[in-house]
Amino acid sequence: MMLVIRREGFEQKYGGLRYQVRSSYTVEGERREVLRDWHYDLGQGMWSGSADDWYFDWFGERVSSPVRYLVHTDGRVGVDDGGGTFLEIAPSIPTLIESHALTDAVSTWDRTTAEVDSFALAEQLDGLTDIPEASGSTIRWRLSDNVAVEEFRNWSSDAPRRWRAFIWSRGEAGRRQVEEAAVRAVATQQTLSATG
Repeated sequence: MMLVIRREGFEQKYGGLRYQVRSSYTVEGERREVLRDWHYDLGQGMWSGSADDWYFDWFGERVSSPVRYLVHTDGRVGVDDGGGTFLEIAPSIPTLIESHALTDAVSTWDRTTAEVDSFALAEQLDGLTDIPEASGSTIRWRLSDNVAVEEFRNWSSDAPRRWRAFIWSRGEAGRRQVEEAAVRAVATQQTLSATG
């Protein structure tokens, strides 16, 4: 019964919602922008992981993708990457939408392609404000006027879901803050390697 109620609620609240999310990245010094379409149309599939563990599919991002987008009856948003497992990507649809809005907002900033692990670098960035509306147990956004960080657990059922991060900076102050954090991240990794 809860599955039917949640599916109908999704259809009434989000059915037909469409928007585009801009994002950018740099390859060999060249900035590239990507525009992704998201469609909030209800799918036909329904699954159960256990007696209280039901979820259903929806269209999601309109790209060739090996994942199926899902909503759990408890409201969490997830994917199935072919492993038959619900992998949470956001605690709710509103959180996912807020995350997309932030991705779009920072698309004109410079995305960092540091040689250090992106999550280790993100941990060294301070002075950022948590954005609870776009965050949860598997995704976290932090912002300042010149730096933005999206930390997220990768979408994989084949390996442990490790944390990764995307980092953007704006202007000289943002670039300098990220560079200083990268130096600290390298020093921390070297210390851990020496003691490990």
